[in-house]
Amino acid sequence: MKLEICTWPDDVLAAKAEPVGEITPELQELIENMVETMYESDGVGLAAPQVDKSIRLICVDQTGPKERGDLRVLINPEIIDSDGEVESEEGCLSCPEFNITVKRRQRVKVKALGREGEEISLDADGLLAIILQHEIDHLDGVTLADRAGRLKKAMYRKKAARWKR
Repeated sequence: MKLEICTWPDDVLAAKAEPVGEITPELQELIENMVETMYESDGVGLAAPQVDKSIRLICVDQTGPKERGDLRVLINPEIIDSDGEVESEEGCLSCPEFNITVKRRQRVKVKALGREGEEISLDADGLLAIILQHEIDHLDGVTLADRAGRLKKAMYRKKAARWKR
């Protein structure tokens, strides 16, 4: 089932998400719905806060948005190492019609649990590293709008306010 995507400045997007305590059938259903939502929305990543669930869960697929060849589900992901620097032009499903250039780490090492609760260690660079950082930002209550300068953020706030009416 496709879920509704929360848009900035919804409160859930600004909150630090809670760790997932256990793998339940409800969590598995949420994962399935998030994957469907990500693909149907032409996204390459989706974090649980973006669908109004303040838990530490992300889905990513760097082959997207049209292909579906590298799906990864990460529960309680944490960046444990990083290096290098790169600038990336990014958009976000929770910040429609808003793109900015963001400085990211070029390579990241992430530890997490997989969808069955197994421990995962993932070394990523390039697009996958950028997607992981973007989605983990969501778990920490940070959106692209928060990374924008004051003027660009103020302009986007006015645009977003018109959509909420």
